[in-house]
Amino acid sequence: MEVIHSTGRKRETYEVQFAFSPLWECALGIAAVTNSRLINTLEKSVTFWDELKGSLPKKLLSQLEFVEKNNTWKALLQLLHRFKTDNLNDFCLSIERLDESKLKFNCLPFIGEQFQHLRERAAAGERDALIKMKRLTNENPFFPQYIEFISLADANELKVHLIEVMTLWYEEVITPELELINQILSTDYKSKNQMKREISPEELVQWATGGVNYLPEPSVHNVLLIPQYVYRPWTIEADIENTKVFYYPIANESLSPNDKYMPNNFLVQKHKALGDEIRLRIVKLLSENDRSLQDLTGHLNMGKTTIHHHLKLLRAAKLVEMKGAKYSLKANIIDLLYKELDLYIKQ
Repeated sequence: MEVIHSTGRKRETYEVQFAFSPLWECALGIAAVTNSRLINTLEKSVTFWDELKGSLPKKLLSQLEFVEKNNTWKALLQLLHRFKTDNLNDFCLSIERLDESKLKFNCLPFIGEQFQHLRERAAAGERDALIKMKRLTNENPFFPQYIEFISLADANELKVHLIEVMTLWYEEVITPELELINQILSTDYKSKNQMKREISPEELVQWATGGVNYLPEPSVHNVLLIPQYVYRPWTIEADIENTKVFYYPIANESLSPNDKYMPNNFLVQKHKALGDEIRLRIVKLLSENDRSLQDLTGHLNMGKTTIHHHLKLLRAAKLVEMKGAKYSLKANIIDLLYKELDLYIKQ
Protein backbone atom coordinates (compact mmCIF):
# COMPACT_ATOMS: atom_id res chain seq x y z
CA MET A 1 0.00 0.00 0.00
CA GLU A 2 1.29 3.44 -0.98
CA VAL A 3 1.04 6.19 1.66
CA ILE A 4 1.08 9.92 0.98
CA HIS A 5 2.32 11.95 3.98
CA SER A 6 0.66 15.35 4.04
CA THR A 7 1.16 16.42 7.66
CA GLY A 8 4.44 18.22 7.04
CA ARG A 9 5.61 17.06 10.46
CA LYS A 10 8.84 15.16 11.00
CA ARG A 11 8.85 11.89 12.92
CA GLU A 12 9.55 12.59 16.56
CA THR A 13 12.82 11.42 18.04
CA TYR A 14 14.62 11.71 21.35
CA GLU A 15 17.31 14.03 22.66
CA VAL A 16 20.68 12.49 23.47
CA GLN A 17 22.58 13.64 26.54
CA PHE A 18 25.91 12.51 27.99
CA ALA A 19 27.22 12.20 31.52
CA PHE A 20 30.36 10.74 33.04
CA SER A 21 31.68 10.29 36.54
CA PRO A 22 34.05 8.01 38.45
CA LEU A 23 31.04 7.18 40.63
CA TRP A 24 29.38 5.46 37.67
CA GLU A 25 32.59 3.52 37.12
CA CYS A 26 32.61 2.63 40.81
CA ALA A 27 29.05 1.26 40.82
CA LEU A 28 29.55 -0.59 37.53
CA GLY A 29 32.78 -2.12 38.85
CA ILE A 30 30.83 -3.48 41.80
CA ALA A 31 28.27 -4.84 39.34
CA ALA A 32 30.95 -6.46 37.18
CA VAL A 33 32.91 -8.19 39.94
CA THR A 34 29.73 -9.70 41.41
CA ASN A 35 28.28 -10.91 38.09
CA SER A 36 29.58 -14.49 38.02
CA ARG A 37 27.42 -15.28 34.98
CA LEU A 38 29.09 -12.66 32.75
CA ILE A 39 32.49 -12.08 34.30
CA ASN A 40 34.28 -14.45 31.92
CA THR A 41 32.93 -12.45 28.94
CA LEU A 42 34.38 -9.12 30.09
CA GLU A 43 37.42 -7.60 28.42
CA LYS A 44 39.41 -7.85 31.64
CA SER A 45 40.32 -11.50 32.20
CA VAL A 46 38.97 -13.76 34.93
CA THR A 47 42.53 -13.85 36.28
CA PHE A 48 42.43 -10.07 36.66
CA TRP A 49 39.20 -10.25 38.66
CA ASP A 50 40.46 -13.13 40.80
CA GLU A 51 43.66 -11.27 41.62
CA LEU A 52 41.72 -8.09 42.36
CA LYS A 53 39.37 -9.90 44.76
CA GLY A 54 42.40 -11.52 46.40
CA SER A 55 43.79 -8.06 47.21
CA LEU A 56 40.61 -6.65 48.76
CA PRO A 57 39.99 -6.40 52.51
CA LYS A 58 37.59 -8.90 54.10
CA LYS A 59 35.12 -6.17 54.98
CA LEU A 60 34.71 -5.25 51.32
CA LEU A 61 34.56 -8.90 50.22
CA SER A 62 31.74 -9.46 52.68
CA GLN A 63 29.81 -6.53 51.22
CA LEU A 64 30.43 -7.81 47.67
CA GLU A 65 28.97 -11.18 48.63
CA PHE A 66 25.87 -9.31 49.77
CA VAL A 67 25.75 -7.48 46.42
CA GLU A 68 26.01 -10.75 44.51
CA LYS A 69 23.20 -12.30 46.55
CA ASN A 70 20.80 -9.34 46.32
CA ASN A 71 21.88 -7.40 43.18
CA THR A 72 22.25 -4.17 45.15
CA TRP A 73 24.49 -2.75 42.42
CA LYS A 74 21.16 -1.82 40.83
CA ALA A 75 20.30 0.29 43.87
CA LEU A 76 23.61 2.15 43.56
CA LEU A 77 22.92 3.00 39.92
CA GLN A 78 19.36 4.06 40.68
CA LEU A 79 20.55 6.37 43.45
CA LEU A 80 23.29 7.86 41.27
CA HIS A 81 20.60 8.90 38.81
CA ARG A 82 18.63 10.40 41.67
CA PHE A 83 21.43 12.53 43.15
CA LYS A 84 23.62 13.37 40.11
CA THR A 85 26.84 14.10 41.99
CA ASP A 86 30.52 13.41 41.26
CA ASN A 87 31.48 13.57 44.92
CA LEU A 88 31.45 10.34 46.94
CA ASN A 89 30.88 12.06 50.28
CA ASP A 90 27.91 13.99 48.91
CA PHE A 91 26.46 10.80 47.47
CA CYS A 92 26.78 8.92 50.77
CA LEU A 93 25.34 11.84 52.74
CA SER A 94 22.36 12.00 50.36
CA ILE A 95 21.65 8.31 50.96
CA GLU A 96 21.91 8.81 54.71
CA ARG A 97 19.35 11.63 54.64
CA LEU A 98 16.65 9.69 52.78
CA ASP A 99 13.70 8.45 54.78
CA GLU A 100 12.74 4.80 54.45
CA SER A 101 10.05 5.09 51.78
CA LYS A 102 12.07 7.46 49.57
CA LEU A 103 15.15 5.26 49.87
CA LYS A 104 13.25 2.18 48.74
CA PHE A 105 11.32 4.06 46.04
CA ASN A 106 14.57 5.27 44.50
CA CYS A 107 16.16 1.83 44.72
CA LEU A 108 13.22 0.05 43.09
CA PRO A 109 13.38 -0.11 39.28
CA PHE A 110 11.32 2.20 37.11
CA ILE A 111 8.96 -0.02 35.07
CA GLY A 112 6.75 2.63 33.47
CA GLU A 113 5.01 5.86 34.37
CA GLN A 114 1.66 4.06 34.68
CA PHE A 115 3.14 1.84 37.42
CA GLN A 116 4.67 4.54 39.61
CA HIS A 117 1.84 4.11 42.12
CA LEU A 118 2.83 0.45 42.52
CA ARG A 119 6.45 1.48 43.01
CA GLU A 120 5.40 3.91 45.78
CA ARG A 121 3.22 1.33 47.50
CA ALA A 122 5.88 -1.38 47.24
CA ALA A 123 8.37 1.07 48.75
CA ALA A 124 5.94 1.50 51.64
CA GLY A 125 5.94 -2.27 52.15
CA GLU A 126 2.48 -3.03 50.75
CA ARG A 127 2.50 -6.72 49.89
CA ASP A 128 -0.04 -6.61 47.04
CA ALA A 129 1.95 -3.89 45.24
CA LEU A 130 5.14 -5.90 45.68
CA ILE A 131 3.48 -8.98 44.16
CA LYS A 132 2.16 -6.96 41.20
CA MET A 133 5.59 -5.43 40.52
CA LYS A 134 7.14 -8.89 40.60
CA ARG A 135 4.54 -10.20 38.18
CA LEU A 136 5.09 -7.28 35.79
CA THR A 137 8.85 -7.90 35.72
CA ASN A 138 8.87 -11.70 35.70
CA GLU A 139 10.68 -11.84 32.35
CA ASN A 140 13.69 -10.05 33.83
CA PRO A 141 16.27 -12.50 35.25
CA PHE A 142 16.67 -10.73 38.61
CA PHE A 143 14.04 -7.98 39.01
CA PRO A 144 11.38 -10.03 40.89
CA GLN A 145 13.84 -11.18 43.56
CA TYR A 146 15.45 -7.75 43.74
CA ILE A 147 12.09 -5.99 44.10
CA GLU A 148 11.12 -8.26 46.97
CA PHE A 149 14.47 -7.72 48.70
CA ILE A 150 14.30 -3.91 48.46
CA SER A 151 10.66 -3.75 49.55
CA LEU A 152 11.21 -5.87 52.66
CA ALA A 153 14.73 -4.78 53.59
CA ASP A 154 15.57 -2.95 56.79
CA ALA A 155 16.18 0.61 55.56
CA ASN A 156 19.00 1.42 57.99
CA GLU A 157 20.84 -1.82 57.20
CA LEU A 158 20.41 -1.14 53.47
CA LYS A 159 21.85 2.36 53.88
CA VAL A 160 24.88 1.05 55.77
CA HIS A 161 25.49 -1.59 53.11
CA LEU A 162 25.21 0.78 50.14
CA ILE A 163 27.43 3.43 51.70
CA GLU A 164 30.02 0.91 52.85
CA VAL A 165 30.35 -1.07 49.60
CA MET A 166 30.51 2.11 47.52
CA THR A 167 33.05 3.77 49.81
CA LEU A 168 35.31 0.74 50.16
CA TRP A 169 35.34 -0.05 46.43
CA TYR A 170 36.05 3.59 45.63
CA GLU A 171 38.96 3.69 48.08
CA GLU A 172 40.46 0.36 47.02
CA VAL A 173 39.88 0.36 43.25
CA ILE A 174 38.96 3.83 41.99
CA THR A 175 41.18 6.18 44.00
CA PRO A 176 44.53 4.63 42.90
CA GLU A 177 43.49 5.10 39.24
CA LEU A 178 41.30 8.18 39.64
CA GLU A 179 43.31 10.52 37.40
CA LEU A 180 43.48 7.96 34.58
CA ILE A 181 39.78 7.04 34.92
CA ASN A 182 38.73 10.69 34.72
CA GLN A 183 40.99 11.23 31.72
CA ILE A 184 39.66 8.34 29.63
CA LEU A 185 36.02 8.98 30.54
CA SER A 186 36.38 12.68 29.76
CA THR A 187 38.09 11.93 26.44
CA ASP A 188 35.31 9.63 25.33
CA TYR A 189 32.64 12.05 26.52
CA LYS A 190 34.15 14.85 24.43
CA SER A 191 34.53 12.75 21.29
CA LYS A 192 30.92 11.54 21.46
CA ASN A 193 29.66 15.10 21.98
CA GLN A 194 31.62 16.16 18.91
CA MET A 195 29.90 13.46 16.85
CA LYS A 196 26.52 14.61 18.20
CA ARG A 197 26.65 17.59 15.84
CA GLU A 198 27.25 15.38 12.80
CA ILE A 199 24.64 12.61 12.97
CA SER A 200 21.06 11.96 14.03
CA PRO A 201 20.17 10.90 17.61
CA GLU A 202 19.45 7.32 16.52
CA GLU A 203 22.76 7.11 14.63
CA LEU A 204 24.58 8.55 17.63
CA VAL A 205 23.19 5.88 19.97
CA GLN A 206 24.02 3.16 17.45
CA TRP A 207 27.58 4.46 16.99
CA ALA A 208 28.35 5.04 20.67
CA THR A 209 27.00 1.67 21.82
CA GLY A 210 28.55 -0.27 18.98
CA GLY A 211 25.31 -1.35 17.37
CA VAL A 212 22.22 -0.77 19.52
CA ASN A 213 19.44 0.27 17.15
CA TYR A 214 17.20 2.15 19.57
CA LEU A 215 14.10 3.58 17.90
CA PRO A 216 12.04 6.36 19.53
CA GLU A 217 9.35 5.29 22.00
CA PRO A 218 6.26 7.39 22.77
CA SER A 219 7.07 7.87 26.46
CA VAL A 220 10.85 8.29 26.13
CA HIS A 221 12.05 11.78 25.25
CA ASN A 222 15.67 11.51 26.37
CA VAL A 223 18.53 9.06 25.97
CA LEU A 224 21.39 9.28 28.44
CA LEU A 225 24.75 7.88 27.29
CA ILE A 226 27.26 7.14 30.04
CA PRO A 227 30.78 6.00 29.07
CA GLN A 228 32.27 3.13 31.07
CA TYR A 229 35.53 1.17 30.95
CA VAL A 230 35.03 -1.59 33.49
CA TYR A 231 32.19 -3.43 31.70
CA ARG A 232 33.74 -3.46 28.23
CA PRO A 233 32.72 -4.83 25.74
CA TRP A 234 29.13 -4.81 27.06
CA THR A 235 26.55 -2.05 26.79
CA ILE A 236 24.16 -2.01 29.76
CA GLU A 237 20.64 -0.74 29.18
CA ALA A 238 18.38 0.72 31.87
CA ASP A 239 15.23 2.81 32.28
CA ILE A 240 14.58 5.80 34.49
CA GLU A 241 11.74 8.31 34.37
CA ASN A 242 11.32 9.68 30.83
CA THR A 243 14.82 8.43 29.91
CA LYS A 244 16.51 5.42 28.37
CA VAL A 245 20.03 4.91 29.73
CA PHE A 246 22.95 3.19 28.00
CA TYR A 247 26.19 2.64 29.90
CA TYR A 248 28.32 2.13 26.82
CA PRO A 249 31.93 0.85 26.47
CA ILE A 250 34.48 3.58 25.84
CA ALA A 251 36.25 3.46 22.49
CA ASN A 252 39.85 2.32 22.04
CA GLU A 253 41.03 5.79 21.08
CA SER A 254 39.86 7.12 24.46
CA LEU A 255 42.46 4.88 26.10
CA SER A 256 45.16 6.67 24.08
CA PRO A 257 43.95 10.30 24.01
CA ASN A 258 47.30 11.63 22.79
CA ASP A 259 47.39 9.28 19.79
CA LYS A 260 45.18 10.79 17.09
CA TYR A 261 45.89 7.81 14.83
CA MET A 262 44.22 5.29 17.15
CA PRO A 263 40.98 4.17 15.43
CA ASN A 264 37.72 3.32 17.17
CA ASN A 265 37.53 -0.41 17.96
CA PHE A 266 34.03 -0.68 16.46
CA LEU A 267 35.27 1.00 13.26
CA VAL A 268 38.11 -1.51 12.95
CA GLN A 269 35.80 -4.45 13.64
CA LYS A 270 33.34 -3.38 10.94
CA HIS A 271 35.99 -2.84 8.28
CA LYS A 272 37.60 -6.19 9.09
CA ALA A 273 34.22 -7.86 8.72
CA LEU A 274 33.71 -6.21 5.33
CA GLY A 275 37.18 -7.15 4.10
CA ASP A 276 36.04 -10.42 2.56
CA GLU A 277 34.33 -11.18 -0.77
CA ILE A 278 31.73 -13.57 0.67
CA ARG A 279 30.76 -11.22 3.48
CA LEU A 280 30.43 -8.31 1.06
CA ARG A 281 28.14 -10.42 -1.10
CA ILE A 282 26.06 -11.27 1.98
CA VAL A 283 25.81 -7.57 2.86
CA LYS A 284 24.63 -6.74 -0.67
CA LEU A 285 22.02 -9.51 -0.55
CA LEU A 286 20.77 -8.29 2.83
CA SER A 287 20.63 -4.70 1.57
CA GLU A 288 17.94 -5.92 -0.84
CA ASN A 289 15.88 -8.04 1.56
CA ASP A 290 16.00 -9.79 4.90
CA ARG A 291 16.98 -13.39 4.22
CA SER A 292 17.08 -16.76 5.97
CA LEU A 293 20.21 -18.89 6.20
CA GLN A 294 18.75 -21.26 3.62
CA ASP A 295 18.00 -18.34 1.29
CA LEU A 296 21.59 -17.08 1.55
CA THR A 297 23.11 -20.51 0.93
CA GLY A 298 20.94 -20.84 -2.18
CA HIS A 299 22.01 -17.47 -3.60
CA LEU A 300 25.69 -18.03 -2.86
CA ASN A 301 25.76 -21.76 -3.63
CA MET A 302 27.71 -22.51 -0.46
CA GLY A 303 27.27 -24.76 2.55
CA LYS A 304 25.30 -23.62 5.59
CA THR A 305 28.32 -23.99 7.88
CA THR A 306 30.40 -21.61 5.76
CA ILE A 307 27.64 -19.00 5.46
CA HIS A 308 26.84 -19.27 9.17
CA HIS A 309 30.51 -18.57 9.99
CA HIS A 310 30.49 -15.39 7.89
CA LEU A 311 27.16 -14.28 9.36
CA LYS A 312 28.59 -14.76 12.84
CA LEU A 313 31.44 -12.35 12.01
CA LEU A 314 29.04 -9.81 10.53
CA ARG A 315 26.84 -9.99 13.62
CA ALA A 316 29.86 -9.63 15.93
CA ALA A 317 30.76 -6.44 14.03
CA LYS A 318 27.20 -5.16 14.63
CA LEU A 319 26.51 -4.94 10.89
CA VAL A 320 23.88 -7.67 10.78
CA GLU A 321 21.14 -8.69 13.21
CA MET A 322 18.46 -11.35 13.52
CA LYS A 323 14.81 -10.50 12.96
CA GLY A 324 12.85 -13.62 13.77
CA ALA A 325 14.26 -16.42 11.60
CA LYS A 326 15.89 -14.05 9.11
CA TYR A 327 19.10 -12.05 8.94
CA SER A 328 18.85 -8.31 8.41
CA LEU A 329 21.31 -5.53 7.62
CA LYS A 330 21.15 -2.99 10.45
CA ALA A 331 19.32 0.19 9.60
CA ASN A 332 21.50 3.00 8.16
CA ILE A 333 24.64 1.01 9.00
CA ILE A 334 26.48 1.77 5.73
CA ASP A 335 25.79 5.51 5.92
CA LEU A 336 26.87 5.52 9.56
CA LEU A 337 30.05 3.62 8.71
CA TYR A 338 30.99 6.32 6.22
CA LYS A 339 30.40 9.04 8.84
CA GLU A 340 32.51 7.15 11.41
CA LEU A 341 35.37 6.85 8.93
CA ASP A 342 35.05 10.52 7.99
CA LEU A 343 35.23 11.56 11.65
CA TYR A 344 38.31 9.41 12.21
CA ILE A 345 40.11 10.82 9.15
CA LYS A 346 39.34 14.44 10.03
CA GLN A 347 39.97 14.36 13.78
